[in-house]
Amino acid sequence: QVQLVESGGGLVQAGGSLRLSCAASGRTFSSYNMGWFRQAPGKEREFVAAISWSGARTYYADSVKGRFTISRDNAKNTVYLQMNSLKPEDTAVYYCAANQGYSGSQYHAQYNYWGQGTQVTISS
Repeated sequence: QVQLVESGGGLVQAGGSLRLSCAASGRTFSSYNMGWFRQAPGKEREFVAAISWSGARTYYADSVKGRFTISRDNAKNTVYLQMNSLKPEDTAVYYCAANQGYSGSQYHAQYNYWGQGTQVTISS
């Protein structure tokens, strides 16, 4: 089992940057594929980015490709989401999630563990 805690959210102006972190508990973090999702008010939770257990493969939603970068440090049990060129439509609660066996999955149902979320608000 793994517990996830996100941090790094906040309020920034359009065009700015934020770096989200997701710290995981447990000794088996390196065996989990990780993902970031987001949910805006009144909308369904949507896939943002994912990274394989080794970090060798990364996956992005079209809406963030070229602006966001997912990475992980297995020695620190942490996954990151670097967000640049932020837009008002990026405003949402951002969640990290973990799964085993579904590298790059865009389907939230395939993730077994979730963090509590961190709010990201982009002003225009």
